[in-house]
Order: sequence, then C-alpha cells, then structure tokens
Amino acid sequence: MGALVPGARILRGRSGESRWELATRPPAPRLRPYIRDLCGYTEETPGPLRRRELPAPQVVVIIELGPPIRVFDPGADRRHVRYPGGFVAGLDDTFTITEHDGFQRGLQVNLTPIGARLFFGVPMAELTGRVVSAPDLLPRRHARLAERLEELPTWDARFDLIERALGERLDEARIETGVVSWAFQRIEQRGGAVDMRALARELGYSQKHVIDLFREHVGVPPKLLARLVRFDRLVQHLKAGATGTWAELAQRFGYYDQAHLARDVKQFTGTTPTRARAELIDLASLSP
Repeated sequence: MGALVPGARILRGRSGESRWELATRPPAPRLRPYIRDLCGYTEETPGPLRRRELPAPQVVVIIELGPPIRVFDPGADRRHVRYPGGFVAGLDDTFTITEHDGFQRGLQVNLTPIGARLFFGVPMAELTGRVVSAPDLLPRRHARLAERLEELPTWDARFDLIERALGERLDEARIETGVVSWAFQRIEQRGGAVDMRALARELGYSQKHVIDLFREHVGVPPKLLARLVRFDRLVQHLKAGATGTWAELAQRFGYYDQAHLARDVKQFTGTTPTRARAELIDLASLSP
C-alpha cells in the first residue's frame, strides 16, 4: 500500500479587483523524481493580464480548464498562439510572455526533464525552445485529459488523475535514463556548480557523448542546464523576499562576479537585473 498523500491545500485571495484560488499538493512519493510540483488555479482580473514567465530546469505542462491564454513566441511580445486544451513548454534559455483576457483556470504540472522524457516518450530536444499543443503531444489514451479533468469535482480528484496518468506511463516506459538522471541530480544538488569535464569523467564518457545524452533526455547541454539551475535558485531567493546586494547574490549563487550575474539575468529575463528583481517582488506580493 502506497504512502498517504495529504489533501490539497487551497488558498484564496484578493488583490484590488482581482481574485484568485490556488490549490497545491505534494506529488506522491514515488513520483517526486519526475514531478517538481503541481497546482490548480483560477484567476479573475478586471482586464487583460500579462506575465513574463522565466526559464527554469523543468518542462511546464498547462492543462487549460478555461479560455486558452495567449502564449507569445519565446523572447518576444509580438506573435502569439492559443492552445485549446493546454500546452507543453520545453526547456529554454529565455523568457516567454503569457496573457489572458481577465480569466484563467487550469492545472500546471512542472515535470523534471526526465519525467517529461518518460511521460511523452519523445526526445527532449524536440521540445527545446518550443511550446507544443498538449493534446498533440499527450499519449492517445490521454487525449481527452482536459475534458476529464474538467468533469471532476475537486482539485484532489484532478491531481489523482494526473498522477495516475504519469504513473502508468512510468510503469510502461522502456527508455534508459539512469545515467542522465544521476547527472541531472548532481547538477541540481550542487546548485549548478559542476565542472563539466569532471562530470564527464565521473560518468565515464566523452564530453560529446554526455552532451548528446543530455540533448536527448533533458533537451539542453549540461552547461546550460547548470546555468538554468543557478538562475532558478536566484529567482526563488528573490521571490521569497530575500535581500542582498547584487555582488552578494553573485557570490552566494556561484557566479564569477556581479557582471556575470547581470549577463545571465538579462539573457533569461530580457530585462535588467533591477527591473527583473522588482517584477519578482511584485509577483510575490500577489501570490499566496
């Protein structure tokens, strides 16, 4: 018998004329190597709302239960696409703008790259820097996933369905990811501070072969993954309201110096560190 999973935590709030509901629940223990986190959400605002979504070491799966949001081309705010039923966003090295008209509702499942590789069964390089329609990518048996989730009465029931679907695919998977999974965990555990030559030696492969393995099972080379891990830790630190000068943050998160941090922040956010920090603080103040 599996370990019990606590029920969903549901938070509701207001910010001016905006209202939101957020449901979260830890993944089942056996799925934690494959699901970083999952949440259900409803948001109502008095008018259109635009957000800057930042890159992270994860594959984002959005299942729309309301009107599909607009997703702009990575790193731009001109051309956009709507994805009825939801979408999957692979690893990227830049931001993505999303926008809704005043209402959105759905589920977000943040998969580890290994989890996405096993669940979708496609090389992760096919998703790198791309946003793909979820119904087009989901296994055939789950093509109606959004409709099935919409029919369920509670967030817990929806989370259960998502976890069953992922668990079934993991049981069926015949893709060997053990080497890359170990290396991925090593990079995360060290906050991105991993020497790539030393990593290749530990794995017993050439650097070229390690890069090829990462492109297939993660979507990006290990060096870019390490940068995303380091940047994501910085983002979570700032979203939590933590303080520190840029020089202090650079030292804390393993950047060579403040200029190195500024270059990564500008590439990943499309804006200056000062503006990015302000946006993250504003976002944190509107979140539960």
